[in-house]
Amino acid sequence: MKVTVEKDELQRKLSDIQNIVEKKNTMPILSHFLLTAEKEEQYITATDLETAFKEPIALNVIEEGRMCIPAKKLFEIVREMDGEITLESADVKWLKVKCGKSHFRLVCLSHEEFPVWPALSGDAEQLELDSLLLLEMIDKTLYAAGESDTRYVLNGLLFNIKPDGTLIVVGTDGHRLALSKKAVGLNTKEEKRVIFSRKSLSELRRFLNNEAKPVKISIGKNHILFGLDSIKFLTRLIEGTYPNYEQVIPSSSEKAMLIDRNTLMKSLRRVSIMSKERSSAVKVDIDSKSMGISASNPDLGEAKDELAVDYSGDPITLAFNARYILDALSVMDSEKIVLKMNEPLSPTLIMEDGRDDYKYVLMPMRL
Repeated sequence: MKVTVEKDELQRKLSDIQNIVEKKNTMPILSHFLLTAEKEEQYITATDLETAFKEPIALNVIEEGRMCIPAKKLFEIVREMDGEITLESADVKWLKVKCGKSHFRLVCLSHEEFPVWPALSGDAEQLELDSLLLLEMIDKTLYAAGESDTRYVLNGLLFNIKPDGTLIVVGTDGHRLALSKKAVGLNTKEEKRVIFSRKSLSELRRFLNNEAKPVKISIGKNHILFGLDSIKFLTRLIEGTYPNYEQVIPSSSEKAMLIDRNTLMKSLRRVSIMSKERSSAVKVDIDSKSMGISASNPDLGEAKDELAVDYSGDPITLAFNARYILDALSVMDSEKIVLKMNEPLSPTLIMEDGRDDYKYVLMPMRL
């Protein structure tokens, strides 16, 4: 193999795969990417066995070939170069990298060792979704998913596609639940419930930028493939049964409070400075005229703040993880938000005023 490529093109494409290539040295091949250089097509492929990524790259192919190249090390080399770069294989184990008077030799692995791109079954269901809509739904739920929960299904998001064309995306870590619901016109033969890992969706969202584009989705038995322009992003589905999210969302509430979103965010940030770092616990006292927020820490001191609210129920005192509320408020858009409550230890529902397409359920803490 012998190719030439512009530094900016190679650096950009190598940057796209840095979070996918496996950093741990359990399987050396996973820290490499596969470079395919043919006259008809040129692309790079990277995988961590859970997610696989394929993207075209603009090469001038002098001699065709394929190589498994260390992703991080080549990225570091390319970042320090300028102008046109030549990549040439001496044999299956060595790659020469040249740029001007700079020369490198990199130890590589045989392309035959690289994992095969998983094939979707022939009956994979084909769907199409707007990229900005998909990005919004991921952003509004991903933060609520678990990160290292022993219940592995909680370390991902549930995509629930209803036969009527509604898409519901849910994330929960057992302490909170975020739900985004949109009528997207997806026509499926039957209801689909698929679970994606948090890591794979964190990577996918990087390519769903600020320009509306169609995302082609193919749902197989064990994998799902996202196609965006010429980028192919394939991820393994998480096996298991996701919790019944509909049972978690309170169907009715005895108490409802309307409050300005930005005012609440600023108050929570101020008061939580004095809360215990691990729990970020704040106490909330609500009566007909005001909402008092307080926090205390024996090692630091205490803080109190008071906000005007629209509330007509009986007085109630609750405790919350302030960070959990701030996470939800930061992805909402409305000026006013509604808190719906029952008992001090019952789930609290937070919604945007006048909208029901986004719901956030939070379990209070014990005082």
